[in-house]
Amino acid sequence: MPQPASALRFAALPAQGSHDHEVVQWLLKRQCSLTPTQLGWLYVSLCCMSLGIAAFFWARGATLVMPFAWVELLAVGAAFLVYARHAGDREKIVLQGGQLVVELETAGRTQRSQFNREWVRVEPRDGDGSLIEVSGQGRSVQVGRHLRPELRPALAREIRFALRTC
Repeated sequence: MPQPASALRFAALPAQGSHDHEVVQWLLKRQCSLTPTQLGWLYVSLCCMSLGIAAFFWARGATLVMPFAWVELLAVGAAFLVYARHAGDREKIVLQGGQLVVELETAGRTQRSQFNREWVRVEPRDGDGSLIEVSGQGRSVQVGRHLRPELRPALAREIRFALRTC
């Protein structure tokens, strides 16, 4: 049975009329100001502008400008590539029936852990503001990377509340 929306601040509950009333889902994603596609277009425009300026000075006799422009563009391209790989990072926590499933996606790789809801423990790892450790049956996983440190204890309380009541 779904809980009132006021009791679950971070969770997404199933839509009314849905047959899946016993599902509670938390989706924590990285806050990105640019999508990888927008970042690609920004990089192409930066390359055009930088190489255009370098070509102008190279034609005027400043031959060392062009190699430095290429080094600059390669460094910026590498930084943009790292950013784009992690733009889709997310943490998905699903409570359904007797199972709590935690999926961590980092740089395109997904790690999935499944816990029996009666045996799972949810606690901050090292105190206030630390990552939340979900453990049980000899396994543990840390969640809350994409949430501000001061909100992590509230998320841990909410997951514990859902484990007890849903």
